[in-house]
Amino acid sequence: MTLPRVLISGAGIAGPTLAYWLARSGWQPTVIERSDGLRSSGNPVDVRGLALSVAERMGIVAALQAAATPVRAMSLYDRVGHRFARLPTPAGRSDAGTPELELPRSDLAHVLFQAAHDDTEVLFGDTITALQQDADGVEVTFERHAARRFDLVIGADGLHSTVRRLVFGPDGQFVRHMGMYVATTALQGSVELPQDVLLHNTPGRLVAVHPGRDHAMVGFFFRQAAADVNHRDLAAVKRFVAAAYVGVGWRVPELLEQLHAAPDVYFDAVSVVQTPRWSQGRVALLGDAASCLSLFGEGSSLAMAGAYTLAQALSACPHDHALAFRRFEAIHRAQVAPKLRHFGPVASLMVPRSSPGLMVRNLAARLLSYGSQRRQ
Repeated sequence: MTLPRVLISGAGIAGPTLAYWLARSGWQPTVIERSDGLRSSGNPVDVRGLALSVAERMGIVAALQAAATPVRAMSLYDRVGHRFARLPTPAGRSDAGTPELELPRSDLAHVLFQAAHDDTEVLFGDTITALQQDADGVEVTFERHAARRFDLVIGADGLHSTVRRLVFGPDGQFVRHMGMYVATTALQGSVELPQDVLLHNTPGRLVAVHPGRDHAMVGFFFRQAAADVNHRDLAAVKRFVAAAYVGVGWRVPELLEQLHAAPDVYFDAVSVVQTPRWSQGRVALLGDAASCLSLFGEGSSLAMAGAYTLAQALSACPHDHALAFRRFEAIHRAQVAPKLRHFGPVASLMVPRSSPGLMVRNLAARLLSYGSQRRQ
């Protein structure tokens, strides 16, 4: 008996998670990834809630714990390097009741990829160029490999999804720029406070140094209107970020030097993806391709939860992909919708637009820091 074949575009978080579960439901998964290998950059992300339950079912919690960051607090600094507030994170609070793990996105992707690898065909360094559907399957044309036929195609290829563009329409129809950009890269050397995220703000700009098990990371988050910058042009990205931080104090000049020397930089517009439907025929969207939340580290947990939900729906409806896609979308949209509503308030706390807004945020941080110290 020939196993049904599914092509999954994207080897980030959602793609390998889906491949793992579909392989266990009698599918033959193939993952295609534009990059030549797994990426080494990206924000620290959280694994919590349903995603943590999915990780437990996959038997990967120990591996995730081994890669988890040691963060216990956030330290806020002024322009001259004076720390004016220190706030415990959920992991550093004794009263934190909800279990969660924080780890570099690249480490999470690696653990998920290793879990799926033995039962999954992987095509690195290639991309889809055309999709032709009929009643029985999807004919897929690739940039490098020969054309092949699959029963289903899943676009788990992120904010700039190729599958979404080919089947649903151009990015402009679905991607809404939220007036911010983010760039992250690994840092060389150790950090002075290995359990603290170090933060420095000016109006409309944030720099964050985030410790990790193997290396620290720096993140640049800044408000700016949509600009014509190619997120795959590394030199252009570095120039764009540096221009946004001209004249900023603290350790920013040193951190920009490390950015300029970095071989791999994650960069993108902070955006929200909203699509009226997540499937069309034998093609469906998953993760950021369907509903991106590109700022808060929430996207990875949602991607894992969504991949599990989709796999369960396809397992329950093995001969009716349309019904499976509808069930998946109904369940997962209900999980995504509340997160979309939180964007504005969280962004205002992280990156206040104005000097008065930053003063109010910093005053609140000082008061919370004082209260936290008194409770210790």
